Amino acid sequence: MAKRVSVDRWLFVVTLLLVFGGLVMVFSASAVMAKERYGSPYTFLIKQAAWAAAGILCMLLGMRIDYRRLKHPAIVFSLLGGTMLMLISVFFLDRAHGTHRWIHFGSFSFQPSEVAKPALILFLAYFLESRTKTMDDWRNTLLPAVAPTLLFLGLIVFQPDLGTAIACAAITVSILFIAGMRMRYFGYAFLAAIPALYILIFHVSYRRDRILAFLNPYADPQGRGFHIIQSLIAVSTGGVTGLGLMEGKQKLFYLPEPHTDFIYAVTAEEFGLVGAIFMAALFAVFLWRGLRTAARTDDVFGRYLAVGISSMIVLQAFINISVVLGLMPTKGIPLPFVSYGGSSIFVTLACVGVLLNITRQTE
Repeated sequence: MAKRVSVDRWLFVVTLLLVFGGLVMVFSASAVMAKERYGSPYTFLIKQAAWAAAGILCMLLGMRIDYRRLKHPAIVFSLLGGTMLMLISVFFLDRAHGTHRWIHFGSFSFQPSEVAKPALILFLAYFLESRTKTMDDWRNTLLPAVAPTLLFLGLIVFQPDLGTAIACAAITVSILFIAGMRMRYFGYAFLAAIPALYILIFHVSYRRDRILAFLNPYADPQGRGFHIIQSLIAVSTGGVTGLGLMEGKQKLFYLPEPHTDFIYAVTAEEFGLVGAIFMAALFAVFLWRGLRTAARTDDVFGRYLAVGISSMIVLQAFINISVVLGLMPTKGIPLPFVSYGGSSIFVTLACVGVLLNITRQTE
């Protein structure tokens, strides 16, 4: 059968819908706050639109470059090493909001942990491609495969950013699962992670408060439970069809970070159950087409890339939406394509460009 010459239109259209829908929601969620803080309601929209435009250009470029060119040790290990250096360098820079997550160049800022996810995907796809028959070899296959992940997790946790660390771990798990790693090794890894997670969650006051707020937010409605209560109010207020674009009330200094972590709550309030389901359905379609691409390609490297990119985007969406709906403790993970955040949308669109190029190579 002849190879395809065009990209997967479903993936392409879904991505653009999420990006442009996200720009609309960023403006709606941030206009009043931006006017109050910076004197212009368009401040966040302009910045996000600039990053989105750069990301779309990068995506279009990635669509046209054969993804197999990435399968080169100079590219793989340069990206891995460069990401490691950036993750280390943030500890020598000034804190921002009490964390070491950002590299600042004047008005420009970048979050290295966003690059860590595609760097791990590329490395795992490259390293595991020729080792599908030795996945039981923990010394020569499994340990070298997970070593970069463990290093990245340690650096990201100490920024501190446990949510992104969990996302990196989940991406690694998804690729190792597709590669054929036996379930008992996942069990061993989970048991080994329990003590570390216990210390990181229950011995850090703000994370412990998030767990308590998740279990019973109304025990402290003006304190640790405030975020989730305001989010649930926004979601429930929207009803079936919503209050209308720009008509939401919870974003008016009630809902914390309405244009970033809780933008899905603003969407549910203004577009109701219909809008919330539609946005969730877009991510479901993205997962379907991404996994379909992985299943249809004969190239193992391309399959692992497709699984990694698809899981990176959809797992983050699942966590973000679950937090907004009170199904998971607050983690600070943005909604891909939609939440405000330049480095997030740029890196995500660049990865989608690679995924779209894989769809051009499938039978």
